[in-house]
Amino acid sequence: MRYFYTINLKRIVLSFISLLLILFITAFSLIFFGKNKSEAYIIPGYKIQDKDITFNDKNGGPKVKLYIQAKNQVVEMYLEEYIRGVVAAEMPASFEMEALKAQAVAARTYAVAHMEEFGGRSCVNAHGGNLCSEVHCQAYIDKDSRFNAWPKGQGESYWNKLTEAVLQTSGQVLTYNDKLVMEPFYFAVSSGKTYNSQEVFSSAVPYLVSVDSPGEEKAEKFINTTKLSYKDFIAKINAAYPLAKLTNSNVKKAIKITPWSTGTVKEVKAGNVVMSGPDFRKLFGLSSANFTLKFNSSNVEITSKGYGHGVGMSQWGAGIMAKQGSSYTQILTHYYKGTKVDKIEVLFKK
Repeated sequence: MRYFYTINLKRIVLSFISLLLILFITAFSLIFFGKNKSEAYIIPGYKIQDKDITFNDKNGGPKVKLYIQAKNQVVEMYLEEYIRGVVAAEMPASFEMEALKAQAVAARTYAVAHMEEFGGRSCVNAHGGNLCSEVHCQAYIDKDSRFNAWPKGQGESYWNKLTEAVLQTSGQVLTYNDKLVMEPFYFAVSSGKTYNSQEVFSSAVPYLVSVDSPGEEKAEKFINTTKLSYKDFIAKINAAYPLAKLTNSNVKKAIKITPWSTGTVKEVKAGNVVMSGPDFRKLFGLSSANFTLKFNSSNVEITSKGYGHGVGMSQWGAGIMAKQGSSYTQILTHYYKGTKVDKIEVLFKK
């Protein structure tokens, strides 16, 4: 009996010591990670304890009205919740955190620029809302839809990562000369440099000027090739521009391209008509307005560089800059010249 009692006493003592050790570690963790809530989220793999962050009156910012095309309804949500859905739809979650943060600021700036209370103008396709959920404004995706599209097992980590990008830039927007940037355009892949706004859109915008964006040659959509038969090529142009009067016999000499210095096409002369490079791009559904034509023996080959309109921030370029160590503010001020990052509440108190 004495021997049995001694063994149990030792076990009790060891169990008590183990319990104390567990309590100590737990208390230390709470103290260490409780100092700054955002620090607790920044851990390898973004496996945060809270499986989701719910935005509310304290952390969600103002509310925005979003027309969701798939549901044919306008939904009101907190701005930061909307931004998380935009970043989820617009940029791969595998990108570096600084690139995701740059995307969050650009997306938030675009959203605020379409809210009347901040001097913006609502989207014409929003059916009474501020913005639409499609690429006409900014693509938006909800959590369930996004999880279904991500690789199995990575959804939680990716979602937490996007949440962190939104939390770390909460309420931040781009300004130019202390005024909200109204046209924070961005696109997928550049051709090596971005374009001046007047080369693609109707007017020059001081912060939307051409900048170098190197290293994007490895992007999946950097080079895109379209091949059409001579018959289809000629028919497409003549249908849209009857005065062109292209024929098999004159098409090779009748097509002349005038490029801008940045590489994007300024004009395309097609027989008796002249169209802009962006209009030609739209006519043939090209990936960009930086393209060349090659007349082969049996077809017309159109090769485009880059993906998107090419004005503002290149999302792929932002990813490359982030990989090379640039911060999100450095990325943003590179692509939007003369701008700075400011807080919404500070901006509208000036």
